[in-house]
Amino acid sequence: MTAVSVLAVGGWSVRVHRRAALVGGALVVALAGAVLASLSLGAHPVAVSDVLAVLVGRGSAVDELLVGTLRLPRVLTAALVGATLGLAGALFQSVTRNPLGSPDVIGFDAGASTGALVAMLVLHGGVLATSVGAVVGGALTAAIIFGLSSRGGVAPLRLVLVGIGGGAILLAVNSTLIVRAQLYDAQSASVWLVGNLAGRGWPEVAMLAPLVAVGLVAAAVLGPALTLGEFADDRSASLGLHPGRVRLGTIVLGVLLASGAVAVAGPIQFIALAAPQVARRLTGATGPNAVVAGLTGAVLLVITDLAAREAFQPRQLPVGVLTGLVGGAYLAWLLGREWRRGRA
Repeated sequence: MTAVSVLAVGGWSVRVHRRAALVGGALVVALAGAVLASLSLGAHPVAVSDVLAVLVGRGSAVDELLVGTLRLPRVLTAALVGATLGLAGALFQSVTRNPLGSPDVIGFDAGASTGALVAMLVLHGGVLATSVGAVVGGALTAAIIFGLSSRGGVAPLRLVLVGIGGGAILLAVNSTLIVRAQLYDAQSASVWLVGNLAGRGWPEVAMLAPLVAVGLVAAAVLGPALTLGEFADDRSASLGLHPGRVRLGTIVLGVLLASGAVAVAGPIQFIALAAPQVARRLTGATGPNAVVAGLTGAVLLVITDLAAREAFQPRQLPVGVLTGLVGGAYLAWLLGREWRRGRA
């Protein structure tokens, strides 16, 4: 029995990796369980049966307030932000052929944060201006890093190294913006920079849901080309691929995804770095594994946000604190492994 099946509908055909499909199904179940747990647990627990009653419109007024108004938008935002980061990380790691090629490592998240901070601290804009600033900042950062890396063609390792250097510069810029701001504005910006899902509501869900949908479709379309693109450029070109065009299109999509996540929740670390690696180990498949990486990111962030919300009561930690702690340890392990393999 082969590991790959071909589904044909009319004139369209899709190759399906069976193990990846099973892993994806298991992750959907895990995500549903994590969402139910997050909706049920809290300072005022709600039984799972009552949570389900709220979801079908038959809950009591108190349960509707706790679950439908307070918890559900935050949980859905966590799932969508996690999926967005997982997708972005899978695309960047595939295009750079490097497990360190994550938007939070190679500077794109820092650029989005710079754009958001300029909107908040310099232009004194509101939520919409901050979101637009994050997207513009991420796009400008990507353009600069891509331009600096493109002499003689974009080399994946050069892109990673230039991105890490650019990210370090932007972190210094971000610190300067906060230091020079008014005290109240600086405090608000510092909290935002940690990465937080508290207070997120339906507008954030409405913003991210179409972005995730577009990202999933685009990643599925780019998947075969990205799988070929993980070979050396001359080999993939001999197979009819245009590596430069695929790389540029993938970076544009990845920047939009990463910037959208930063605009909604701030720069949450670790998810974009780890989710694609976990997905690849679970599926055993080549290529970006973008859909599975997105589901993995969603599960990881929903669970992490639940832990940040409930494990330190009576206080809540910003979810970025917890992902940063775990992500730092994971990054140290990953760097050590890549060093031993001679790739870092």
